[in-house]
Amino acid sequence: MIKSRRKELHMSQEDLADKVGKKRPYISRIENGEDIRLSNFALLANALGLSIELKVE
Repeated sequence: MIKSRRKELHMSQEDLADKVGKKRPYISRIENGEDIRLSNFALLANALGLSIELKVE
């Protein structure tokens, strides 16, 4: 989802990394399915214009 949205916005991994204050390899690892902290996911979602909804059922 992160990679698809980044590409929709015509952003490079470097662009996204700069926008959220991370390094490009970190963005690559996330896009390849490595674990991500919820706080970092929120930063990325915000930078990509996405929202996060958590549900407890």
